[in-house]
Amino acid sequence: QVQLVESGGGLVQPGGSLRLSCAASGFTFSTYAMSWYRQAPGKERELVAVITSAGGSTNYADSVKGRFSISRDNAKNTVYLQMNSLKPEDTAVYFCNAFLYSGYARNYWGQGTQVTVSS
Repeated sequence: QVQLVESGGGLVQPGGSLRLSCAASGFTFSTYAMSWYRQAPGKERELVAVITSAGGSTNYADSVKGRFSISRDNAKNTVYLQMNSLKPEDTAVYFCNAFLYSGYARNYWGQGTQVTVSS
């Protein structure tokens, strides 16, 4: 049974930091690209950051470049999102995603964790 379980969300003041974690199970984690998405109220889900299966390459949305950092530990089947210099516009539900294309697309989602940036 595939599971992606996010944790680390919460309420933080503008300028603060949070570290999100996503623990994976039920699939071969080290072969999947991992991403973080977010969805704010009334908005579409958007890609925040992605990391390749071995962790050798990352990419970020322009809105978070220089502030967020994605990383993974394949030995622990976990992906992280370090978020610094948080802004109110970063407020959203953050989702973990696992993706692999091997003949067909395999796409898994976590349940999400709420991040609220407010004074």
